[in-house]
Amino acid sequence: MTTHVDEIHRTINAVWRIESARIIGALARLVHDVGVAEELAQEALLAALEQWPQGGLPNNPAAWLTTAARRRAIDLLRRRSLHASKQEEIGRELDARHAIAESDFADAVDAALDDDVGDDLLRLVFTACHPVLSPEARVALTLRLLGGLTTDEIARSFLVPEPTIAQRIVRAKRTLTAARVPFEAPRAHELAARLSSVLEVIYLVFNEGYSATAGDDWMRPALCEEALRLGRILAELVPHEAEVHGLVALMEIQASRAAARVDAKGDPILLLEQNRSRWDQLLIRRGLAALARAEKLGGALGPYALQAAIASCHARARTAEETHWPRIAALYEALAQLAPSPVVELNRAVALSMAFGPAVGLELVDALRSEPLLQDYHLLPSVRGDLLAKLGRKGEACEEFKRAAELTRNARERKLLLARALACSTSPH
Repeated sequence: MTTHVDEIHRTINAVWRIESARIIGALARLVHDVGVAEELAQEALLAALEQWPQGGLPNNPAAWLTTAARRRAIDLLRRRSLHASKQEEIGRELDARHAIAESDFADAVDAALDDDVGDDLLRLVFTACHPVLSPEARVALTLRLLGGLTTDEIARSFLVPEPTIAQRIVRAKRTLTAARVPFEAPRAHELAARLSSVLEVIYLVFNEGYSATAGDDWMRPALCEEALRLGRILAELVPHEAEVHGLVALMEIQASRAAARVDAKGDPILLLEQNRSRWDQLLIRRGLAALARAEKLGGALGPYALQAAIASCHARARTAEETHWPRIAALYEALAQLAPSPVVELNRAVALSMAFGPAVGLELVDALRSEPLLQDYHLLPSVRGDLLAKLGRKGEACEEFKRAAELTRNARERKLLLARALACSTSPH
């Protein structure tokens, strides 16, 4: 019996993960409130959790959930109409018709749920990622509404207490309601600014999965998969936006390395030491195809497409030695001009060191040591330690690796950095 119930619960979770965004999006268009729409959809989910273990799985679980959500929308719309501000007008209509026919509501809601699915998803994406919300709130709300993740799943993914995530989501919904954010896709003149917010959220989710900032795991693959899923959906909804394809390309290519990035114990394996035969060639092909779509749309490549182009240089190299480092350095130069940041400069320093020698890279890294934004960034001393080690300055390299280990909050990365420090301290200077 327990096995049967567990199987049904797994089915419910799978259906919810696939269908929840569509259902919430359609309901939000009807009730004009994302928070209320999610509550209605959640009520349908709870009904499934209560009824399916006793009555068995319906023939079409997705349709069952949609119908259950529809009934709750009907009830809400009826209550709203009965308490509308234009009471006299509604009263005359009620006198004439005696009652609001449930079938009328049902037909209207059915049509709303069935039509414009793509547009509803697009509206939901832009609403969950609205700039009125903080980046942390956008991430939490997007994973909840579009990813179908529970509060607990989101909290565990980001190593944040569950009440904190729950509070972020509640506040995000209240903020959207208080700001009267319309449930609609941005108009043409607003699209670029609003789209950048959406891409930022997906990028943040992917990065946290690809290189976890804290905790015991080097990666959190589930977050990478969720970001990829959201990116692919967005690429279908706005196929003419080059940067969307650029971000998808970047994530596909980066995700292709997942199996090669950790050893059997879960410890990190650095890029140049990875077994490239373990890179997922299907994801690489998908990534290169997405990059080609971005390039085909014309115009200068944006920041995400440029990063994808850098990733493609690694993906195309059969061995680490075949990597085209001068091209990577040039692409970082273009990225630095388009989206200047100390982190981009640090990455450019690595590329220059690989292309033209560690002394060249170290000169640029040393210039970044006074950069306020990098004072607590563990990769700055990590990169500096690597360059010093290559130049034979092992004692200095050891201290840099130790400092990097102190700054990181990821246990696996700390272990790697301390191992590199030890290697420098025990090798001849």
